[in-house]
Amino acid sequence: MTLAAIVIAAIAGILAGTLSATSSQQLIGGAVMVLVLLGISTPTFFSGLLLIIVFSLYLNWLPVATGTGLAPLVLPSVALAAPAAAVLARITRSSMLEELRKAYVRTAYAKGLRLEGVVVRHVWKNAMIPIVTILGLQFGGLMAGAVIVESVFARPGLGRYTVNAINARDFPQIQGTVLVVAVAYLLVNLLVDVLYATLDPRIKYQ
Repeated sequence: MTLAAIVIAAIAGILAGTLSATSSQQLIGGAVMVLVLLGISTPTFFSGLLLIIVFSLYLNWLPVATGTGLAPLVLPSVALAAPAAAVLARITRSSMLEELRKAYVRTAYAKGLRLEGVVVRHVWKNAMIPIVTILGLQFGGLMAGAVIVESVFARPGLGRYTVNAINARDFPQIQGTVLVVAVAYLLVNLLVDVLYATLDPRIKYQ
């Protein structure tokens, strides 16, 4: 669920931030930032309950926690991803606005490139380092938030396992889950450090 949430957060956050930074219409940019504010301000247990009421009870489009396939994973992943996507959207917007003011962007426009080409070929790559950094940091927050989301959606997972272990005061289980989360967080941050050199050739590791 955390992996699905990080993918959703990355796609939604980067696209929303890019749209807000490059849109010439203030209404679109303002609407995106309002959604970002709602995403940051709304706790996951509340957004999870809203998703259950709307998409499971009223519309009957998706199951809450039962069934096979990917359908039961959609609602909890979206609820878990919403705050992370909002943070990524804000960082993406700030990073892209900073890059769009630089001289190489004006040079690219002078060469005849359109906005889409400038963003995809130049701006995104230069703006990705702070975005990737926040994405790596958000992974730890998503794993912590999975405890609440799995409890709301009654999903069997590491989060509910941890809650049950805490309620039962099973200290070996608690230590094991903390160790798993800590190792996963360290590995993700190591991957982020490795990606720095890929995104920016100026970064070298001895």
